[in-house]
This record gives sequence, structure tokens and C-alpha cells, in this order.
Amino acid sequence: MMSFKKITVKALIFADKKKAWDYYTMPVHIVNSNFASDQWHCPRASNDLVVGGKYFTRMEAKFVDFGFDFEYTYTEVLPDEGFTFKLPDDREDSVRFIEEEGKTQVQLIFDAETENPIKLQTQGWQTILDQYKKYT
Repeated sequence: MMSFKKITVKALIFADKKKAWDYYTMPVHIVNSNFASDQWHCPRASNDLVVGGKYFTRMEAKFVDFGFDFEYTYTEVLPDEGFTFKLPDDREDSVRFIEEEGKTQVQLIFDAETENPIKLQTQGWQTILDQYKKYT
């Protein structure tokens, strides 16, 4: 089994944990925030939030004919607390929701892939998390 470098990105959401959870996990909200910039959008999302269930999004560039699918399978689900999932290449990531005085710290811990520089991956995931924060 390959060993991957763990990277953590975080955002403080100005909402309680229930709202932060719902906006992160419900497809009606995912399509409004799951992209890194205004040049992109997320036209489709589905989410079967149970162990063994699948998460799926389609990300597409707005002005160029380019896009990609992103999917994973849940390996742990703790409602309103967090979840862990496995990507098709066996990387394992987790998301945690920690309430702090009416606000929620959302923390994504992910295994870096080997094709892109760590800094680029960190910036990409942080930007998506920031987009989610702005939307929520």
C-alpha cells in the first residue's frame, strides 16, 4: 500500500454545525460552492452519505470545453461530526466539523496525490473550501 503525504486545510464557517454540515453534504448546496473559482461551476452532484455510499460531482470550466468527474466512497460517517472517504486511487481523506461558540471549524485532511505539487493541491482544496465558506 502506498503512503501519501497528509495535508490539512481549514475554514471557520459563520454558522452552526448543522447548517455547515447540510451545506457541505447536500447536493442542492454542493452545486453552488464546489469549485475553485468563478471560471468553474459544478453542474451536477449526488451524495449517498452512508458507509459504502458514493459522492459524485461534475466540475466544468464555464468558458472552455473542459471538465472532470470527482467521486469517492464513504468509509465512515458520523452525522454532523464528520466523515472519511476513499478515492478510486486508494487515497483516504476526512472532513471534520467542530463547533466553536456558534461557528463551525471545517477541517479537510487529505492524502496528496503524486501528479501535482503539494502547494498547488493545498491551494486548490483551500480555494474550494473558501468558496464553500462564502456560500454558507
